Order: sequence, then C-alpha cells, then structure tokens
Amino acid sequence: MHDEHEPGKLHVALAHARPYLPIIAAILALLALWLAWSGWRQIQDDSRRAALEQGRDMAAQSTQRVLQGDLDKLAQRLASTEVQSALKAGDLGAAGTALGEGWNGIEDAAVLQPDLQDAYAGLPKAGFGRIAAAEAAITEGKPVLWAVRHGGKPAIALAAPAQVDGKVVGIAVVRMPLARATLGLQNASLSDDSYLALRQGSFTLFERGDAALSQGAERRAIPIIGTSLRIAAAVPTAVISPFGLGVPGSFIAALVLALLAYVCWRLPSRIGGLQHADDGSAPTLSQVLVDGPPEDQVQAPVAVRDAPRPAPVRIDRGIFRAYDIRGVVGQTLDKGVAELIGQSIGSLMQEKGLEDIVVGRDGRLSGPDLVEGLARGLRKAGRNVIDIGMVPTPVVYFGAYHLNTGCCISVTGSHNPPDYNGFKVVVGGETLHGDAIADLHARIADNRLHEALSPGGHSERDIAEDYVRRIAEDVQVARPLKVVVDAGNGVAGEVGPRVLEAIGAEVIPLFCEIDGSFPNHHPDPSEPQNLKDLIDTVARFDADLGIAFDGDGDRLGVVTRDGQNIFADRLLMLFAADVLERNPGAVILFDVKCTGRLPGHILRHGGSPLMWKTGHSLIKAKMRETEAELAGEMSGHFFFGERWYGFDDGIYAAARLLEILATDPQAPGEVLNALPNGVSTPEIKVDAPNGDPHHFVERFVAQSHFDGARLSTIDGLRVDWPDGWGLVRASNTTPVLVLRFDGDSEEALARIRQTFREQLLAVDPELALPF
Repeated sequence: MHDEHEPGKLHVALAHARPYLPIIAAILALLALWLAWSGWRQIQDDSRRAALEQGRDMAAQSTQRVLQGDLDKLAQRLASTEVQSALKAGDLGAAGTALGEGWNGIEDAAVLQPDLQDAYAGLPKAGFGRIAAAEAAITEGKPVLWAVRHGGKPAIALAAPAQVDGKVVGIAVVRMPLARATLGLQNASLSDDSYLALRQGSFTLFERGDAALSQGAERRAIPIIGTSLRIAAAVPTAVISPFGLGVPGSFIAALVLALLAYVCWRLPSRIGGLQHADDGSAPTLSQVLVDGPPEDQVQAPVAVRDAPRPAPVRIDRGIFRAYDIRGVVGQTLDKGVAELIGQSIGSLMQEKGLEDIVVGRDGRLSGPDLVEGLARGLRKAGRNVIDIGMVPTPVVYFGAYHLNTGCCISVTGSHNPPDYNGFKVVVGGETLHGDAIADLHARIADNRLHEALSPGGHSERDIAEDYVRRIAEDVQVARPLKVVVDAGNGVAGEVGPRVLEAIGAEVIPLFCEIDGSFPNHHPDPSEPQNLKDLIDTVARFDADLGIAFDGDGDRLGVVTRDGQNIFADRLLMLFAADVLERNPGAVILFDVKCTGRLPGHILRHGGSPLMWKTGHSLIKAKMRETEAELAGEMSGHFFFGERWYGFDDGIYAAARLLEILATDPQAPGEVLNALPNGVSTPEIKVDAPNGDPHHFVERFVAQSHFDGARLSTIDGLRVDWPDGWGLVRASNTTPVLVLRFDGDSEEALARIRQTFREQLLAVDPELALPF
C-alpha cells in the first residue's frame, strides 16, 4: 500500500536540498561546458593528427623514391663496363674511381676488399660507419643504405657486393650528403605545433617543427622501406576523451547535463519554504561550546610509552664505497647514520641549486627506518623529498627523469645478504662514485652540513604504472613467449612481471612475493646455484626462457629451456648486434670481467668496443663521456642509451631481450646457444685476507709474474693470452676477491686457472681458493 506520508517526506527532502540546487546547477553547467569543449578539442586533435600522418606518409614515400633511385644507380654502375673491367683485373682502386666518375653529388666512392681486413686495419681513423654499411651489404647480399658519421657530421652511405661472374670480389661503398635523405622531409606540409624527424636508431638526423615533442615521436614512426631510416612524427598530447565518450558522446552528455542544470536552476522557485524539524534531542553548537561534548563522545586519554631505542651507530668511513654506500644494519648503518647521509647529500644539492629528490627503497626489512632517517636529513638541508615507496632501483632512476628532479636515492642492499643495506645516489643527473662518495663522508666528518631555515617538503607519489606504461609504449614482442620470472623475493617481484606481461609475454612467477629475508635463495643471478629453481621451473612448464632479477631489479640473469645459463657477456653480444643495426659505429662498453670474444663480435657488427672498470656508477660515467649507446657488466647490469635513459635496468633489459628473441623464427634457446662461446667459469668469490681485497690486489699486481701475456690494470689485474684470459679484482661491495677465467678449450682454461692459482698462493699461501 502507498505510504500517505511520502509526499511530505519528499517536500522535506527538497526543502533541505533547496539551498544547494543553484550550486548543483552551476556545477552541471560547468560540466556541460567542459564536455562540449573536450568534444571540440577532440575534433581539432583528430584533424591535426590526420594532417600530420598525411605529411609523414608523403615524406616517407618521397624519401624512399629518392633513396631507392640511388640504390638502383649503385647497382647499375657496378654492372657498367668500366667498373667490371677494373674488377676483373683485380684493381679495386680503379674500380672505385670508375664507380664514382661522373656521379654528381657524391662525396666519395671506393671498393673494399671482400674480407674488409684493410678497412678494419684503418680503424678508428677510417670510421666505423663505412664498415657497418659494408658488413650489412655482405649479410644481406644486396645494396643497402645507412646513415653514418663522417668528419663529425651525418652522411648517407650506400654499400653493395661487387661481383664478377656471380662471385663477390669486393664491397662497393659510396658516401653522399645527408641532404639526399632529407628532401622529402623539407618539403612536407607541417604545422608549427607538430613534429617530424628523420631518424636512424636513436640518432635524429634532421627534424622540423616543435622539438619539444621529439621524445614522444617514436609512437608514430614509420620505416622508409629498403633503408635503415624512419620518419618519426608527433603532435601535442591528445585530449583524453572524458569517461571514454568520444566526440558524439561528449556532445550528447553535454546536452543532457545542460538540461539538468536548467531544471536544478528553476526548481527552487517551485519548492515551498518548508523548515526542517528535529526532535530537539541533539545539542546545539552553542551548548557544545559552553558545556563540552557529551560524555559518551569523549575519548579517554591513551597512555604513551617511549619505546626502547637501540644505541646509535657511529658513522664508519668504510661504508662509503667506490660507487655507492653500503653497510650492515645495526653495525655500521642505522636511522641516525641515514639522517647524516641525507643531510650530506642535501648539502651537495644545495650547492648545486637542486631542490627536489626522488627516494625509493627495496624490500629489505630495514628499508622503512632508513628512508625515514634519510628523508629527515634531506629535509633538514631544505630539500623536497618525493617518496615513491617500495620499488626496484631502476624505477627510482626512472623517477628522476619522469618527475624532472635529476636527483634520486635508492635505499637498497642490491644482491647482498638480508642484513646489508645502502644507498645508490644520483645528483644532477650523475651517479655519485669515487671522490664524490668520499666527499659525502668528509662533509659529515668536517661538519660541513647545510641546515635550512625551514625544512624541505615531503610528498608521496606512485610512479610504478608510469614506468610500466613507458616501457610498453616502446617495446612489444612480435609473438607470444612464455617466460618464468624468478625475482628471488626481491623488490622486482611485483613490477618485473607486470612489465613483461604489458609487452605481450606470458609470465609464470617464481618467488615473486617480496620478502626482505629472502627465504628461498640469495637474490643474485650471477651465482649459478641461485638459478637451480628457475631452471627446474622452466623445464616443468616447458617455458621458452627463464628470467632472474637480483634483489633490487637492476641486474638480469637468463637460462634457456635446456638449462643453459647464458652469461651476461654473451647476452651483451646479442644486445650489441641489435643496437648496432640501427646505430652503426656506436660505442659499446663492457667491463673487465667480460669474455675476450666480445670485442671481435662488436667489431664484426660495425661497433666500437671499449673495455672499462667494473661498477654501475663507473660504467654510467664512462657512457656519458663516450656517448655510448649500450654497456654491460658480467654481473648482469645492462645500460641502454638507445631508446632508454642509460641507467642499469634489469627489467628493461629483459623486455629488450624478449623483443629481440620474438623477431627470430628460431626458438629462444637456439638463438642464445648460437652466440659465440668458449669455456669459462662464473664469477669466483674468495674471502680477502684481513677483509681488505684492495690491499691484496695491490700486492698481487706488484708481485705476480705472467710471462708472454698482455696485462691490463684498468680494474685489478687482467691477463690475456692468445687462447684465453684470467682476472683478479677487488669487489667494491663486499670484502671478497672476484676471479674469472676463460679459455678456448678445457685445456687452455685449466692451464690459465692453474697459473693464477700458483701466483695467488705465492702472494698469500693461506688464501682459501675453491679451485
């Protein structure tokens, strides 16, 4: 039965709402205007995007026609009577002269020896770009086109096999001005708020329009068919369709909201002035102010006790290592030490005029306390702290770019035991190492700590999804791959699988629950015994690949379906070949622990190999100095300058690895096992005498004798023979010696290992060697 009191209740409700109806009407009207404006902006965006894509496509087609004509002309000239006569006579110099004679606009023409030995002998003076183009022509067996550097400027190189009666007798290389490749782009129709660029790899050869849009231009890049070039394009960030309505939906919703606004505006005049009645039982505001709140609403005071505090830890010079800060919690590291370190870093930032810093931590149990102390010290120095929570170290590095701070600190013990923790520090875009780390301690010891008049700010941000989205926008696998991900209960266990799923992989998680006590195995993929569970799980699920991350996610380990551990130096070969396809002549960095086969592999793919010291900070500094596109360490750190930011990131490296493997029709294990290989040991770690590995290495360098070998003291002592090499260096993170041996055969490996054993024991007979 209908309640006869319902109309009265409705009047009372409307009377209550009456004062708010004009406000609601105004809000609805503003929403209607916003939706209508958004719909109009979407129309503008669609029009601008269509115009840009039309200009991009026309530029690509025009450029492709010009460059294909040049490639066809190269083939025709190689078939000409003059060139063929010189080739048949074996006079490659005359063939090169005949090739370029009468060819207007070219800068140089030559025919190289088919094995390219003379060309390699002329490095680096002759330039790597020409060799990269020649190697590509050999591989593809047809004319190819590459952008190269000559005299510090970009140019275009054409290369093709020079044949006589079907036999390759040389490699023809022609260099021409870059302008040949930019004509289409120069003539393309383009508005001032759009962007077009000609690119090869990570190099922008020519660009037009608003350069501020360059970073997002790869999303609309298209290849120039038959070349290694592409046209990248960008427009300002698209207007987001409100609630996914699209253009028609936005206008319809705007109309509906406008009608509702009109109704709410007119309704108050039709509502009677009914007064709200109450039962008088609740106290009035004046009564509460005079008498206080009712007794049943007064909370009893809670007794607070000061929790017992552990004795503070004195700051130890020894925790300030070569490329980060690392100590044992409760012995050399606690909240108070973290506060001093934070204030020291904040003082350095103050001197450099830097205000904001990103802070994140791994999953270790001591992390929250150390972040609290660190943030207190940074704020005491007047710096603004942006806390991004528990995330992998690469996400912290990403935050410095994404949030435009240029500064960040990752509170992490990396791959070390659970009671270790520490700090990886970036200030002004540079990872602190060496003297800069030592200076942080000196500031504390000398009391040179800045204290601001008022503390800096503190905010919290979650950027993990931004990190996942940024990688997924750049990397997608061409076919599904099934991978097992073993995070070793480290902090990469949450974000790592999300990234690989976002790029199209099927992920089987293993030990991905974050647990700072690391209950299953030590989170260090460079140690083969830590990969046993991963190998077993890959076999059980018949997965394509196994991926392992270390405790903070900046290192990568890989195993194949057949249980092979693919060491990082071999992975670097695969990454280098891929990067050099788009960046001929690029510098590829590797540390002293990598195989001796790596430099030759880089050279054969047209790159510039450079060996350097071990250490993520040292490698990043050298990358900046040499403008390297890629770097890697035997421990599993990979640094991509191409398409990424140049910091070490095991998660991003895993995504790039899957991208490469998915484009190859062979099974991932076959691709990885086909990489050049010899016989080698993993990293061997030996406790240093008296806990001082650096002092022992100094003695070893001074006292050892290796006849007939080439010695390198870049980092420790590396000894190279024609059939292999050995290395002894001091770890900068733990008190151990790091050894590695590599040989062309088991016999060579055994000889090198025995030679090192004898020399090591000659320096210290008590040294406990596991070989």
